[in-house]
Amino acid sequence: MDQDTVPRPVIIPVFLSHAECRHRCLFCNLKATAAGGPAPSSLRQFIETSLQQIPSRHRDRERQVAFYGGSFTSMEPEDQVSCLDEIQPYLAAGRIDSIRISTRPDALSEKILPLLQEHGVKTVEIGVQSLIDDVLIRSNRGHSAAEALSAITPLKRRDFEVGVQLMIGLPGDTEERFLHTLDLLIPLRPDFLRIHPTLVLRGSSLETLWRSGHYVPLSLDEAVQWLKKGLLTLEKASVPVARIGLQPTRDLEDHLVAGPYHPSLSQLVRSAIALDMASRLLHLSGDRSHPRIYCHPREMSTVRGQRNSNILKLRDRFHLKDIFLGAREDVPRECLVLQTADGEHSMHRRELYDHPC
Repeated sequence: MDQDTVPRPVIIPVFLSHAECRHRCLFCNLKATAAGGPAPSSLRQFIETSLQQIPSRHRDRERQVAFYGGSFTSMEPEDQVSCLDEIQPYLAAGRIDSIRISTRPDALSEKILPLLQEHGVKTVEIGVQSLIDDVLIRSNRGHSAAEALSAITPLKRRDFEVGVQLMIGLPGDTEERFLHTLDLLIPLRPDFLRIHPTLVLRGSSLETLWRSGHYVPLSLDEAVQWLKKGLLTLEKASVPVARIGLQPTRDLEDHLVAGPYHPSLSQLVRSAIALDMASRLLHLSGDRSHPRIYCHPREMSTVRGQRNSNILKLRDRFHLKDIFLGAREDVPRECLVLQTADGEHSMHRRELYDHPC
């Protein structure tokens, strides 16, 4: 239930508008999902300003410059070196700890990896999206599942930190296909994953498909259920999830026309897991007359659900007149305790791993 599943560095995002992909995917509207805004006219001045704006409470965290916008390794090698060279004085002075890039699987070759490593690139995020060829073809990704899988191993062999970006609900996708994608990824031990639902963005080819009735996005409830099962699968395999859902931005919300968008999607998913835990405890209990559920104090809002949604669902599902939810310091994180007249019963989140509701 703790949303900080991965220790996160302080990211200084640099958006390279000239690094746009040469291949345009069905769902893409780069302006709507760009992480760093327009490219700074002076990269070093941008970094200086960003370093000064880091809150004092975060000064001891790793500092990482992240190049976003298209596929970094799709640029000409001299353009890649030009960008990376701008960061070298900060690396040498210890003011920046490492560099992060984002790219496509088919834009990575073994010959480019030494150049990245020599210039301080630590983290490579790969836009995999799915490992189902039919889904990739329908989404006009321009690469196969095999190419995506083969891009990860050389990076891991050279000790890069490897992040994988996945999307759910692309054309042709199903819950089973999404979970199969995770089954294929887990043995490769990516360092973290980012997962978000497919959104229909104004100006994308997917918008045309949606308006013609040939594409139906997931509902918000469907997306939460898929992500719930996916998160439990990844937790069982000890694969960290860095983010669920897209970062809310004004551009994203301005371009959104359809799809399961929610600014707090991660909390919805974790609340759904908490609901499953509470339901299982109540199902196994012999006495439901005056149930009292306890959780760790920091997890109260997640267990309660937005607008008390979990409390209301439990009351309806089990025909309860009332149900009490409280916080106790002695309840571990990711655990729930049910207290009834016949005693206390506890459950840890990992008990859902093999049998998600």
